[in-house]
Amino acid sequence: MRYDWLDAHLMGKPGATKDFKAEWNWTRYMVGGKMFCAVCHDENGGDVYITVKLEPLRGEFLRGQFEDVIPGYYMNKTHWNSVRAAGTLPEDILMDMLDESYRLVAGALPKKARAELGII
Repeated sequence: MRYDWLDAHLMGKPGATKDFKAEWNWTRYMVGGKMFCAVCHDENGGDVYITVKLEPLRGEFLRGQFEDVIPGYYMNKTHWNSVRAAGTLPEDILMDMLDESYRLVAGALPKKARAELGII
């Protein structure tokens, strides 16, 4: 994958955890038990898609601007968007997408859960 910084960036978020969902062949990044990013792998373990949650209008806009941003792979197409891992999406755009996804998911957690995870 060309975004070799992705794992460190995501795991640097307060309360972030990750696991591997073998039946889906996905590495999932979660906060408070809720997924905010998934890296979808092919049968050889190569990275195919990076899937994130975005505000619907922002996702629609980005899909119209960048050919490597598509409706969420195996996800709700309104709220989730996927980025081709081998694509040419600028790194700063992907980083903004990852950060927004984290904010949306972490922000929806109950106040007590956010406090326990150190999320302001």
